[in-house]
Amino acid sequence: MRHEGILGAVVTGDGVTFTVASRTAAAMALCLFDDIGDGEVERLALERREDGLFSAHVPGLAAGARYGLRADGEYDPARGLWFDPDKLLVDPYALAIDRPYAWDPRLSARRGESGDTAPLVPKAVVTALPEPLPPEPPLFQPGGLIYELQVKAFTKRHPGMPEEKRGTVGALAHPLMVDYLTSLNVNAVELMPVAAWIDERHLRSLGLRNGWGYNPVTFMALDPRLAPGGLAELRRTVATLRKAGIGVILDVVFNHTGEGDTGGPILSLRGLDNPSYYRHLPDDPGRLVNDTGTGNTLACDNPLVEALVLDTLRHFVRYAGVDGFRFDLAPVLGRDAPGYHRNAALLEAITCDPLLKNRVLIAEPWDVGEGGYQLGNFSPPFLEWNDRYRDDLRRFWRGDSGLIGALATRLAGSSDIFGSEGAKATRTVNFLAAHDGMTLFDLTAFEKKHNEANGEDNRDGNGENFSWNNGEEGRTDDPAVKAKRRIDVAALLATLFFSRGTIMLTAGDEFGRSQRGNNNAYAQDNELTWLDWRGADIGLFDYTCNLAALRAKFAEIAGPAFLTGQPAEEGGLPDVAWLTEDGHPLSEEEWNRPERRALVMVLAHGRRRLAILFNGHDHPRAFRLAAREGCSWHVATASEPPPGADSVVGMMAVPERSVVLLVEKPADGVVDKPTNRENE
Repeated sequence: MRHEGILGAVVTGDGVTFTVASRTAAAMALCLFDDIGDGEVERLALERREDGLFSAHVPGLAAGARYGLRADGEYDPARGLWFDPDKLLVDPYALAIDRPYAWDPRLSARRGESGDTAPLVPKAVVTALPEPLPPEPPLFQPGGLIYELQVKAFTKRHPGMPEEKRGTVGALAHPLMVDYLTSLNVNAVELMPVAAWIDERHLRSLGLRNGWGYNPVTFMALDPRLAPGGLAELRRTVATLRKAGIGVILDVVFNHTGEGDTGGPILSLRGLDNPSYYRHLPDDPGRLVNDTGTGNTLACDNPLVEALVLDTLRHFVRYAGVDGFRFDLAPVLGRDAPGYHRNAALLEAITCDPLLKNRVLIAEPWDVGEGGYQLGNFSPPFLEWNDRYRDDLRRFWRGDSGLIGALATRLAGSSDIFGSEGAKATRTVNFLAAHDGMTLFDLTAFEKKHNEANGEDNRDGNGENFSWNNGEEGRTDDPAVKAKRRIDVAALLATLFFSRGTIMLTAGDEFGRSQRGNNNAYAQDNELTWLDWRGADIGLFDYTCNLAALRAKFAEIAGPAFLTGQPAEEGGLPDVAWLTEDGHPLSEEEWNRPERRALVMVLAHGRRRLAILFNGHDHPRAFRLAAREGCSWHVATASEPPPGADSVVGMMAVPERSVVLLVEKPADGVVDKPTNRENE
C-alpha cells in the first residue's frame, strides 16, 4: 500500500487536502484549531474511501493551520483496539508540530476516563514543502570518519555560541562548529534523533528528562526543542555543512514509538490503527511484542508501516539533502512473525528505492528479540555498527590475554564478520564508545557503571563494559593515575584512527569528556551530558586532530578494502604484514601466545610503507624494524614521542601502552609531518 505524496496535509492551490490511513477505524474526524493551537474551532468528518484512506479537502485553508485527528471505532484493548474520540491524535505524516510532547497520565487513561486530551497534545502544523533539492551523491564514503553527536548536548555549553542558538540544529551551522568539525577531518556528522519524542512516563517523578530522543512519536516532524525553525533549519544546516565537505546522517528510530506498552500514552498510531502499526502476539492480539525493550515494536512488515518509513526517509533526502541514515535496532526493520530476514520487504525496498539506494545506510544490527543479534547479516550496502570491534579492542587495552589475533582482525576490517560471499570490502563501523555506554575517558577511569543518578538503583545499563580504572575508581587527584588514564585514552584513539573501514567518534571523546561512569545517560539532559568545552583537554584534542590528519593523508590506513597480505596492485608490496617487535613475521606459535601484547602492522600503498607499532605492555618495549635500502623510518605520531626520535634507525623504544606510526622515507628525504590542521 503506497500513497506517496498523498498522506498527511497537502497544500493545494485552493486549500489543504487531509488524508489518513486506517484499516480498522470506523470513523475519522479532522479538528482545526486556532492560531495558537489551544482552541478547537471546527471539526470535520473525513470521508472513508475503499482503499482504507480517510480524506477531506478544506478550501481556503493555508500553510500554518493547526490540526489534529480523532478516530472512532470499537474499544477492546484485549483485541488490540483502542479507539477513543476523546483522544486527540497527531497525524503520523505531520511535517511540524507546534510544541513538544509532554507526558500526562490522562493520555493513557481508558476510554471515557480521560476527558478531551486536546490541551495535552501538540497540534500538527500544515506545512508547504519547499522545492525538492537536486539529487547529489553523498559526501560520506565508507572508510571515512563519522562524528556522532546529540544536538543539544554538543552546543548547549559552548562559550562562543550565541545564546539563542545553543542546543539547536542551527547551531551546527555556526562557523565555530564548522571550523571545529573541519579541524577533526570529520566526513559526516551523525545526529542522534531529531524527530519529535516524548519522555518515558517514569522520568517525571524522578525529575529527569530524556535527552537522547530515542522515543519518537512522529517521524517527520522535528522536535521543536532542537529545531525551532523546523525543516528549513535542518535544510540550511545540511547545506552549510555540505559546503564544508561534511555530510549529515540522521539517526532514525523505526523500531518502536513513545506510545510504549499498553499503559503508555495514546498519541498517534495506537489511536489510529493499533493492530496495523504494532506487532502483537499471534494468539493474543492484545499483547504487544517487545523486541525493542521499550514496550512496543513497530510492525515493519505491514504495508502501512513500510510506507511510513519509506516516505520519511525520502522526505529527509528530498527536502533536507541528508547523506543517509543510521537505523536504531535495525533488525526490527527486517522482522515478521517468524523472525528476522535480511531480504525482508522493507529492507529491500530501501536498498532498491531510486532516491535511497545510494544513501549512506547504517544498521545497529541487534535488538532484544529472539534471534536479535544480526551483526554481519545485513545485505550491502548497509554498513553495521561493530560491537565485536568495540569489545575486542577494549579488552586488549584493558590487559586481557590472548587477543593479538583479534586485534589484527579488527584492524584489518573484520573479515571474519563481513567477508562472506566473496566480499572484498568491509561494511564495519568501528567504534570504541558511543552515546550508549561509557565515554572513552570513563573506560579508563571506572571499572563499574555508576548510574545512580538515573533513579533506578544502578540496575539500568550494561553491567559488562570491559573497562578499567587504573588503580582508583572515578575522580582522583593522583597525578600518576591521571597520567595512566591519559596514556590509555591516547592509545584507544590511535587504534581507532588506524583501523580499516569506517570509524565513528562520539562528540567530546576527542578531548576527554566524562559522564562520571554513567553508561546509560539517556535521562541526563543536564551538565552530565552537555559537553564541557571549558574543561576540554586541549592537548588530547590536538593529538586527535593529528590522528585524523594522518588518516586523511594516508590512503592505506582508511580504505574500506580488507587487508589481506596480498599486493593491492600488480608489482606492489603486500597491503599488510604482521610482525613481532623484533621485525619478524608472526609464527602460528606467536599468534597463539596468550601473553603476547606487542604487534607491528606494516601497511603498503604502491611502494610506500607505513608501520604502526602497538605496545600493550605496562612497560616500554624495544621495537626493531628494518627499513628498505636507502630508506629510514620517521615518527609521524606517538602518544609520547621520544625526544629527538624524528628518524628511527633500526630500533625504537616504544612507551608503555601506546601506539606509534612510522613512515618510511628516503634516507636523505625531507620529513613531511602533518600539522594538526593538515588535510591532504
